[in-house]
Amino acid sequence: MLYSFGGIAGGIALTITLIHPTAVIHAGAQIHSSATIGPYAVIGEKVTVGADTVIGAHAVIDGNTQIGDRNRIFPHAAIGLEPQDLKYDGSMSLVEIGNDNAIRECVTINRPTRIGEVTRIGNHNLLMAYAHVAHNCALGDRVIIANSVALAGHVEIESHARISGLVGVHQFVHIGAYAMVGGMSRIERDVPPYTMVEGNPSRVRGLNQVLLSRSGIAKEDDGRVYKGLKEAFRILYRSGLTLEEAISKLEAMADNERVRHLYEFLQTSVQEKGRRGPVPGRKR
Repeated sequence: MLYSFGGIAGGIALTITLIHPTAVIHAGAQIHSSATIGPYAVIGEKVTVGADTVIGAHAVIDGNTQIGDRNRIFPHAAIGLEPQDLKYDGSMSLVEIGNDNAIRECVTINRPTRIGEVTRIGNHNLLMAYAHVAHNCALGDRVIIANSVALAGHVEIESHARISGLVGVHQFVHIGAYAMVGGMSRIERDVPPYTMVEGNPSRVRGLNQVLLSRSGIAKEDDGRVYKGLKEAFRILYRSGLTLEEAISKLEAMADNERVRHLYEFLQTSVQEKGRRGPVPGRKR
């Protein structure tokens, strides 16, 4: 069934947006007039839906959930429901979803464990079918998560990262910007930005050269940025230095903004309480 159609009346272009009559929408929900709600969708009391967002058939959106503009939420997605956490006390905590995201069939995005906390999805992300985003997770912008990926609680994924199918990510893990995680990997430590990680147990396999090229990073500053990343990778994974020694050497290269980001990510991964440290490199 088509949910919306356009036309012209008296020389004025009109767009009529339909909320399917079988959709169940609480009177307290705030639905933008340009949003589209499909058959048998269920929208809770504290849900906000922005302009031109399309919610597919049988989707369930509940809790204190704020959804921005131009998102496409496909059939049977479940967003804002209670977390799968025994510590959950019934709080109406916040799920915040930005703009221009595609959330495919049967994706689950849980609200946080406690009041005042946020599960956050940024902008222009693609979450493929059956992906699970647990409580307190945070995704940046332009992240791609493939089919049947499971993110445990408090996972953070920086912008432009790529997570292949059937990956399991341990709670409190951070995945860096422009990183690539290979399919069927087990990720129980932080994934450094700009790297490719794969395996069970997972290991850093190299720089994510394809994405660095496609994103234009490889050409920044006439290639000097990419050259700095290659040298940083060599120091970290090919020099024979301990991790602490290698990280200290990266500090001297911090005039390269990409290397500085890598350095700061690794410093936090090693030093911050509750972090598990970075994924190690493979043995040569």
